[in-house]
Amino acid sequence: MKLRTLGRHVREGTRNLGRNGWMTFASISAVAVMLFVVGVFLLLIMNVNNVASGIEDDVEIKVYIELTATEEDQAELLAEIEQISNIDTVTYVDKEEGLNQLIDSLNDSGQVFESIREENPLNDSYVVRATTPQLTEQVASKIEQLTFVERVNYGREYVERLFMVTDFIRTVGLILVAGMMFTAMFLIANTIKLTIVARKREIQIMKLVGATNSFIRWPFFIEGMLLGVVGALVPILIIGFGYSYLYTNWGSRIEIMLFSLVPVFPYMWQIAGLLIAIGAFIGVWGSMMSVRKFLKV
Repeated sequence: MKLRTLGRHVREGTRNLGRNGWMTFASISAVAVMLFVVGVFLLLIMNVNNVASGIEDDVEIKVYIELTATEEDQAELLAEIEQISNIDTVTYVDKEEGLNQLIDSLNDSGQVFESIREENPLNDSYVVRATTPQLTEQVASKIEQLTFVERVNYGREYVERLFMVTDFIRTVGLILVAGMMFTAMFLIANTIKLTIVARKREIQIMKLVGATNSFIRWPFFIEGMLLGVVGALVPILIIGFGYSYLYTNWGSRIEIMLFSLVPVFPYMWQIAGLLIAIGAFIGVWGSMMSVRKFLKV
């Protein structure tokens, strides 16, 4: 296609937006409303996934070393642990530090344990993190078989339930977003089809006077893409400013009460790009499907 011809199609598609005032407004409104819902769902799923990831990242393996183990034995155990695959970090915690952590975790009640500080009965330990939380059980089972390990604690039942819940949340979230996107595509495409159907006589006349199918399609292709993109810009602005206000003014309070919100950027860029892509695709698809039936004259 020549550049001049493409320029003509772009100008014609852009003019069509103004020529079909109320139908253009209806199409853009449908795109904006449905993509706003999709965008809100995407933002919600991102925050829920962030919470799930934060909880998973707190999963760690506590390896209690036998009380009879010497420093050489502990060093040997450390070397064996580090040789295990899928281990991210290993941190040594001596029994004094372990006692301090216990006292701090119990707040005022922890002062009761100050009396055992001279004859500390706790074990030295290693705190191990797997490269991914889902590998925690696999790594823990290998560590349990090593020499000088008295016991391993990682909250087996808690971890299993945690991963089941987080996987369920992610799956449900993806299904909801996919369902909303499919519904949006169906409703928006049908609204755009009404815009094209209202101009079927124009298409048929162009066809009868000898215009090729591609010559007729391209302005509608451009028009549909512009309807989708312009319709996507409205929810992007609303969601962007709304979430920015929420994050700036309420983010710290929400973090204390429930969880921490994901930062505005780069997540808003990701949502904006996705909404524009969806809007453009739906606009083009709706226009092409509608025009095709009128090209058979």
